[in-house]
Amino acid sequence: MVSGGRSMNKNDKYEAQDNEIKERLSKVKHKLLVMSGKGGVGKSSVAAYLAIALAESGYKTGLIDVDLHGPSIPRLLGIKGKIQPADTPGKIFPVAGIPNLSVISIEFLMGEDRDRATIWRGPIKIGVIRQFIADIEWPELDFLIVDSPPGTGDEPLTVAQTIPDAKAIIVTTPQEISLADVRKSINFCRQVKMEILGIIENMSGLICPHCGKKIDLFRSRGGELVAEKEDLTFLGRLPIEPEVVLAGDDGKLASIRDKSLAFTEEFEKILAYVVDLIKEKE
Repeated sequence: MVSGGRSMNKNDKYEAQDNEIKERLSKVKHKLLVMSGKGGVGKSSVAAYLAIALAESGYKTGLIDVDLHGPSIPRLLGIKGKIQPADTPGKIFPVAGIPNLSVISIEFLMGEDRDRATIWRGPIKIGVIRQFIADIEWPELDFLIVDSPPGTGDEPLTVAQTIPDAKAIIVTTPQEISLADVRKSINFCRQVKMEILGIIENMSGLICPHCGKKIDLFRSRGGELVAEKEDLTFLGRLPIEPEVVLAGDDGKLASIRDKSLAFTEEFEKILAYVVDLIKEKE
């Protein structure tokens, strides 16, 4: 690359990418980072369902899967599209999901071998996440949802540094082993000065299909109590729903909007709460 008659050094390239990132993000109204303290709490499913619900509500939505070692968003949504080059040299388009939803994931760049292990150190991961914003021809978006891997490592830190106005949604399950890690996520957000929009308690009970009573498989109210103690907003709780689990496994999560499901009913409340909170902060 040449700029002003001389070769660009590493700092010049980084600064140029910073400018591209700022330009891209200026076309996104709201940015949400979905994170969790530990794996297995359904964070990616919540991120995918949130993106689907926003898109189906008429909001132009982008979804970035920055879990570079264990990407799951394409499989949850059943997206097998290929990356297409954009008109601008060196840029590519995100992959289209349902109407109003654009998606990018490292899995789209793996070719046919989607089970190949991604063995990368921190600097490479940081560079890839920055490229997901700078080098993707995102349309103008109402919402950009970022699905981060669990924990407080390179990926969420890079998002916090690259998208400084992102707001965090923290996903947990009710049991104490998950809540202990949630407190670390809360402290992470406070250290990097990322606003926490609220906490979602996932896998919050199972509605018995025979008697209709709620069974608390993993205790109850853990996420709500942490939110109260930390003076944070509790966005709501989502019950275990076998149909949603099966839909995710089959790559058909976008088709689950059955209003008769307790999960869908509760998620619609969370969606309305999230949108209202964001509008209040505009």
